[in-house]
Amino acid sequence: MGAGSGPAWLDSWLALHRSEVVSWRRALHAAPELGRAEHRTTALIGHLLTAAGLEPRTLPGGTGLVCDVGRGKRCVALRADLDALPLHESTGLPFASTVPNVMHACGHDAHTAMLLGAGLALASAPTLPGRVRLVFQPAEEVQPGGAIDMVADGATDGVDRIFALHCDPRLEVGKLGTRVGPITSACDVVEIALSSPGGHTARPHLTADLVEALGLVITQLPLLLTRHVDPRSGTVLVWGAVHAGEAANAIPQQGVLRGTLRTGDHTTWEALEGLVRTLVGQILAPTGAEFTLSHVRGVPPVVNDAESARMLGHAAVTVLGPDASCTTEQSSGGEDFAWYLEHVPGAMARIGVWPGHGPMRDLHQPTFDLDERALPFGVRVLTQAALTALTP
Repeated sequence: MGAGSGPAWLDSWLALHRSEVVSWRRALHAAPELGRAEHRTTALIGHLLTAAGLEPRTLPGGTGLVCDVGRGKRCVALRADLDALPLHESTGLPFASTVPNVMHACGHDAHTAMLLGAGLALASAPTLPGRVRLVFQPAEEVQPGGAIDMVADGATDGVDRIFALHCDPRLEVGKLGTRVGPITSACDVVEIALSSPGGHTARPHLTADLVEALGLVITQLPLLLTRHVDPRSGTVLVWGAVHAGEAANAIPQQGVLRGTLRTGDHTTWEALEGLVRTLVGQILAPTGAEFTLSHVRGVPPVVNDAESARMLGHAAVTVLGPDASCTTEQSSGGEDFAWYLEHVPGAMARIGVWPGHGPMRDLHQPTFDLDERALPFGVRVLTQAALTALTP
């Protein structure tokens, strides 16, 4: 993949360190850590930044770092996430996970390597038009997300704009997918626990038939939601777990449903908990079953600021030419980068990691892998976006 225009110092840095960026990704991939346990990952990043003469600061919880590069009042932040997923890797890669049942199946190892590369490249620049804040965030995969910890610790203080990249296994290497407005969806976790006196299946009229009540909620709640929210919001409830009883001839006293509730609209997201509670009560009223609702609000949608999205697209074009930037669709997946955008304008883009042939290995799968040619492209895009945002 050839390089386009850009600062000469960035070309020089990548010529010397391109293979190191790849090696960082592989080292992280081989030693993945789950959310808020990214101690080795944090130590490695801190060592590399400190060796370059920078002064990273580790969060009070011991995982995650913040590090400013350059000086000046204007400040732009670049964010990467550190944590892996509780999956057993089956890629067969020579640098596959050495940790049982933990793997980087979402590309966070690549995100971190790209941000490290961008940060160290920026540190090599003769001058910068302002400050670039490197945000290495823990616990993106943990609801409601480690971004809340970063914001609480001051990661967005004084920041004018923030950018992030996310691997996209359906987009070819050398492409950057951008979008103005929502690019991800809100994702909440819903648990509904039902209770009844229980009883014999021969006499359901003497009790509250809990299993039937569960069935009503399973089928009617998703349907009713579609009639109480704007269909353009992309709101969808999908059940992932249901459990009640053991015996075929006994109506159980307890039952539970668990699922995820997603929406692409911020206003809808804010109203969902109250709506779900009301609808469940209405569904169960004729059955006599009681319920308790645990509605864990996850993350809001990532809503890209128009100017920030334009800057990311411009960075891709600057780096690799007019074909490097493309539009992308809104995903129903959640991303806690949204919490930063509650405080400062910014944008997330999708960086292609598919080699252009062979299977598209999806995220959150034990077979996920990426084309490492995407790494230097990501370094260039992050660096160029920061420079563009800092230049008056």
